[in-house]
Amino acid sequence: MSKRRFIPFVLAAVVAVLTSVVYAQQSPSNLTRTQLELERQQQRLHSSDPEERRDALMRLSSMRTANASRIALPAVNDPVPMVRAVAAHAILSLRPDESISALLSLLNDKNEFVRREAAYALGSTHNSNATQPLGNLLLTDKEDGVRSAAAVALGEIKDESSVVVLGSVLSPELTAPGRGKPRQEKNPFVLRSVARSLGQIKSRAGAQALTAALLNEKNDLDVRREAAMSLGAIGDPGAVSALTAATTSEDPYLARAASESLRKISH
Repeated sequence: MSKRRFIPFVLAAVVAVLTSVVYAQQSPSNLTRTQLELERQQQRLHSSDPEERRDALMRLSSMRTANASRIALPAVNDPVPMVRAVAAHAILSLRPDESISALLSLLNDKNEFVRREAAYALGSTHNSNATQPLGNLLLTDKEDGVRSAAAVALGEIKDESSVVVLGSVLSPELTAPGRGKPRQEKNPFVLRSVARSLGQIKSRAGAQALTAALLNEKNDLDVRREAAMSLGAIGDPGAVSALTAATTSEDPYLARAASESLRKISH
C-alpha cells in the first residue's frame, strides 16, 4: 500500500475508534452498577404501588450516598404516610443543610408515624439546628411516641441548650415560679427517654432534674433507674447523697444502678 493511500486509511480507523468510544460512553450498558441501580430505584419511585415506592426508598437508603439521598428527597412529599416516613431516613446521606429543612417540615405532618420517624431522623443528623424544633415537639405533641422520639433525638444531638427543656419535662416541679403551671408528663417511656438523653448530653445543668426524678418515688422504677444511670454518666458529686439513698432501694435494679453510678463519680 502506498503512503498516500495509507494515511486516509489510518484517519478513517481513528475516526471509527473515536466514534465507538463516544457511543459507548452514551450507552446504558456502559453505566456502572451503582448508576444502573440508582436509575432503577428512581424509576420505581414513580410506581403507583406505595409498597414498591417504599422498597425503593429503603434500597436507596442502604446505598448511603448523597446521590441516592437526592433521588429520595422528593418522596418526603409522597401522598402515602408510610412512604414519607421511610423517605425521612433515606435522605440522611445529604449534607445536613440539605436534609434538615425537609425533615423539619415533616415534624408538622398530620400522621403520628411520620412525625416520629422525622424526629428520629433529625437526631441522626447530630445537628444543633434541629434542637429547638425537637424541643417544641417534646413539649407540645399529643402523641407519646412522638414526644419520646423527640427526647431520644435530643440525646443524639447532644446540644447542651436542650437541657432546660428536657429538665422541665422530667422534673416540672423545678420550673421557676411565674411561668404558669408546668405540664406533668405522665408517660414513663417518655420520661425514661428524657432521663437517658440528659445522661447522653452529660451536662451538670441536668443533674438537678435527674436527682429530683431519682428521689421521686411516684416515678416509675424504670424512670428512676435511668435517672440514676444518667447521674453516673454526668459525674456530678452533688448527686452522691441521692444515689447513696437509692442504693438501699427494695428494687435491686435501682440499687445496682445507683451503686454503679457512685463508683463512676468516685473515680
